[in-house]
Order: sequence, then C-alpha cells, then structure tokens
Amino acid sequence: MLLNDSTTAQSVLLQRVQPAMTGLIDGSLSTLAPIFSVALATHSPHYAFLAGLATAIGAGVSMAFSEGLSDTGDLTGRGSPYVRGSITGAGTFLGGILHTLPFLFPQYLIALGAAAVTIAFELFGLAWMRWRFFGTRFLRSFASISIGGVIIAGLSAAMGAAAG
Repeated sequence: MLLNDSTTAQSVLLQRVQPAMTGLIDGSLSTLAPIFSVALATHSPHYAFLAGLATAIGAGVSMAFSEGLSDTGDLTGRGSPYVRGSITGAGTFLGGILHTLPFLFPQYLIALGAAAVTIAFELFGLAWMRWRFFGTRFLRSFASISIGGVIIAGLSAAMGAAAG
C-alpha cells in the first residue's frame, strides 16, 4: 500500500523513509566486501564478525554524517539534518550488522550459510520496502538490489579466496 499524495505523506517519505532506505541499502551492500573477504581469507568466523562489526559501525557513522551534512533541509524540505542523519546512520548499521551476526557461530560453514540466508532475506525485505513505499515493481527492485550484492560479493569472495 502506497502512502497517499498528501503533504504529510510526502514529508514522511522524504524525511524518514528515504533516509532509512538509503541507510539500509548502503549497510546491506557496502559491508559485504570486508566481511566476506575476511571470512574467505581466514576461514575464521570470529575475524569475519569483527570485520563486519567494525564496518557496520564505521559505515553507520559515516552515512549519518554524510546525510546530515549533505542538506540542511531548508531548501529541499527534507527536514532536520540531525534526524535524517540519525535515521540513515541507524539504517546503515542495521543493514550491516544483520549479516554480520551469523558469524557469531563458531563453525565456518554454518556461519557462511547463515549469512547467505540472512542476505537473501535482507534483499527480499529491501525490495518489499521499495514496492511498499515507492511503488516500484517488486521483482525489478529485487533484481536491482541483488545485482549490486552479487557484484560486491563476487569481488570480495575473489579477493578473499586469492588471499587465503
């Protein structure tokens, strides 16, 4: 169900939903490379978890500042830069930590498999959110987001396998 076209609904999209989506997508995609390159290079879920945690924290802080400093909200009507930055940063952290948590499993293959399943759910969730709030076709959204994930995962897997 799409939000209606009222000014309030548009404000919610610009000031809350869009920053959250930006963060979730960035966190879900940008953290794949360090996590999987470390996991495949070391075969250590512990090191992969540490890499993922550090990346999720760093990416969340970076995206919070990027969003907050990119637009005061005065000219665009996008609202408070502090609120948007906080939403984007939290979304980025959440998007990165979700597929990091499976690396708390001490068994390498179980952690890797659980992370892959988590990523599939993340991509599905992101596509659903784009469909729900922005009216994009679900399959098109899923394919678009998945292409980015496949490119990043493939490159990081190749680097990790080459290093290991």
